Amino acid sequence: MLKLPAALAAELRAQGQRAYPEECCGVLLGRARGDTREVVEARACANARAGTRDRYAIAPGELIAAQRAARERGLELLGFYHSHPDHPPEPSATDRVEAYWEGSSYVIVSVTRGQADDLRSFVLRGGRFEAESVTP
Repeated sequence: MLKLPAALAAELRAQGQRAYPEECCGVLLGRARGDTREVVEARACANARAGTRDRYAIAPGELIAAQRAARERGLELLGFYHSHPDHPPEPSATDRVEAYWEGSSYVIVSVTRGQADDLRSFVLRGGRFEAESVTP
C-alpha cells in the first residue's frame, strides 16, 4: 500500500498538467514499514527525454541528489512517478522494459487534453508490475 497524502497527489497531478503534452517525472521520498510505503515528499525532476512526448528519464545526477537528500533526512527513496499524456495510468511497454528498482512504487498520473485525472500506483516485483492501493 502506498500512503500518498492528498496534497502530494494534487502536486503530482499539477506537475502532469504543467508538463503536458510531455511527461513529468520525479521521485518519491518517505518511509517504508512492511508492505506500506508512506510518502513524505514528491521531488520533481527534469525529464531528460523532454521532446519525445511519451518517454521520461531522470538524469543520474538528479537521482543521486534525491538519494542523498533522503539519506540526510532519514528517509528512503520509495519510488518514482511520471505522467501519461492522453493515455491511461497503466504501465506502458517502455515502462516495463525500463523499470528495475525492485520493490519500488511507480505512480502514474493520467493527463487527458491537459487535465489530470486518474492516478494509480504499481510495485515492481520479480520484474513485473503489481497494482497497489493508494490511500491518503
